[in-house]
Amino acid sequence: QVQLVESGGGLVQPGGSLRLSCAASGSIGSTNIVRWYRQAPGKERELIGTVTAGGTTDYVDSVKGRFTISRDNAKNTAYLEIGSLKPEDTAVYYCNADIKAQWDGRYRVYWGQGTLVTVSS
Repeated sequence: QVQLVESGGGLVQPGGSLRLSCAASGSIGSTNIVRWYRQAPGKERELIGTVTAGGTTDYVDSVKGRFTISRDNAKNTAYLEIGSLKPEDTAVYYCNADIKAQWDGRYRVYWGQGTLVTVSS
């Protein structure tokens, strides 16, 4: 069994910063791309960016400059750092990853349950 768990969300004041984690656990063989998404109230889920197994990152234009994605392969964990938080960053943040379990012969996409970030004074 493979699980992804996001953590690090909470209530943050505007202008603050936050680091979210996406931790994979279970019978992990290897992890390829990790993706971060967010879903604001009443809106569709949107892609924020990605990080490859080698650490190469890519972001959608709307978040460039304030969002930083990274990963620690030894810890099977990816991170999303958000700076200069704005009320419009309020959303549930999700990660997914292409993971090949030890018992599996191919990569599958696994999703976490999400972590809520609320930006408010």
